[in-house]
Amino acid sequence: MTTQTDGRRLRGDRTRRTVLDGAVQEASVRGLDALSFGALAASAPVNKSAVAGLFGSKENLQLATVERASEIYTEHVIVPARSAERGLARLWALVVAWTEYSRSRVFRGGCFFRTVEVEFDMREGCAVRDAVVAAQESWESYLVHQGQLAVDAGELAADTDPAQVAFEINALLNAANDRSLLLGDDGVYERALTAARSLLVARGADRAMLG
Repeated sequence: MTTQTDGRRLRGDRTRRTVLDGAVQEASVRGLDALSFGALAASAPVNKSAVAGLFGSKENLQLATVERASEIYTEHVIVPARSAERGLARLWALVVAWTEYSRSRVFRGGCFFRTVEVEFDMREGCAVRDAVVAAQESWESYLVHQGQLAVDAGELAADTDPAQVAFEINALLNAANDRSLLLGDDGVYERALTAARSLLVARGADRAMLG
């Protein structure tokens, strides 16, 4: 009986992951509001009622999709940068990993969070918005932390504001993502890297550490 229960749970987990992997791709293109049990069932080996049974409500589906997107984001942006030394080297590794994440279309619609943050930015009091905000704040705080470590290590000038550095880097990365999608211009990623390198050098970074 336990073996049967465990088997059903394993199959349910696999089905849930398959549905969510489809959901993050769909939401990256059309947004979270476009998700539906029926549409996801059509692209997964389950029926609509089974998808509904997995999540219970559309909001739960949206929240689970944001969580799955965060896992994928971590896998493609955060994890690759962890091999770099903390501080300036890791800050730069994060910038490079992010450009590759967007450029390689890990999500079909470019950066998943770029799509959904615009969709939910004005929906205060919404659990899905809160989840998107938490994911973005986690990313930005990680950039700020690495910037602060770089300042503490003397890799950036002592008067550098790590929050300002993170803001400017994010602005460059988001612009590259948006323009690559709208204009089909892959060259924007190199321009974003050039601009990010310049802003760090202007704050005292050793250019040789920035690729």
